[in-house]
Amino acid sequence: MIRSKQRDLTKAQMMTLPTPRGRLTLNRSLADLTWLRVGGAADAVFQPVDRQDLAEFLAQLPQENAIFPMGVGSNLIVRDGGLRAVVIRLGRGFNAIEMDGDRIHCGAAALDSHVARKAAEAGLDLTFLRTIPGTLGGALKMNAGCYGSYIADAFVGASGYDRAGRAVSYDAKTLGFSYRSSDLPQDVVITDITLRALGRDEPERLHQKMAAQLAKRDETQPTKDRTAGSTFRNPAGFSSTGQADDIHDLKAWSLIDAAGCRGLELGGAQMSPKHPNFLINTGRATAKDLEALGELVRKKVYDKSGLTLEWEVMRVGDPKDD
Repeated sequence: MIRSKQRDLTKAQMMTLPTPRGRLTLNRSLADLTWLRVGGAADAVFQPVDRQDLAEFLAQLPQENAIFPMGVGSNLIVRDGGLRAVVIRLGRGFNAIEMDGDRIHCGAAALDSHVARKAAEAGLDLTFLRTIPGTLGGALKMNAGCYGSYIADAFVGASGYDRAGRAVSYDAKTLGFSYRSSDLPQDVVITDITLRALGRDEPERLHQKMAAQLAKRDETQPTKDRTAGSTFRNPAGFSSTGQADDIHDLKAWSLIDAAGCRGLELGGAQMSPKHPNFLINTGRATAKDLEALGELVRKKVYDKSGLTLEWEVMRVGDPKDD
């Protein structure tokens, strides 16, 4: 019966979805598209070949079909019941990186690390992006930051398409950046972003700086495990600066540690023994395990400190029926 319903759903979707030039896959599992390797299927995943293909698809897609723009899934938990939406996933054709003076024009699918490296080759400082996982589009949405610098500090402008396939553009004022967030609407697909370098230096010095950042990250974070980066936002309202005078009292990792949650396990999920603000899939976790452990940690931290941790990892989709 379940299989029959699944086939009927697929036929209905095939009758209503547009026929784009790009790749459209129905009932696509998202587990292998996220860093945590968990989650059910999306109604469909669309990978446009270019901007016109994307705009036409959005314009023709029935309004009752929700969309969900997705990068490389580095900051995402998809629940086990899947996602009732058409996932828009940009790839080749949306990852170009070009320099123009002190400005860096990027496709939204460009990896943060690649942007940092390409900028450094031109003597432009965007080194804070080097250790931030994911794509520039995702970094824009959450105003990603590291070592005291944020996307908002370098942001010039962005453009893309709204749910109806109409071209839209944004500047810093309209995006309303704040700590780990922006006012970018969920149903807008950003395709292009322009940043301004935070400084200039010799390429060799910039690469050395990034190498030191990577070494420090590998020393302090579980980079070889299945994680989605930092799990919770810092109640302090800012990211780690990496400086000797950095304050840790209101950092999420410190609060989690004080609440006795370093290494805490639930099912196949674990809070990293190496860095307690990293949620790990030990290899057999479900999305339910991961989210439940996160909620348990939030409760323990509140009971200990009176502070409520806010999720930094995005959680989307439906739980699976037991």
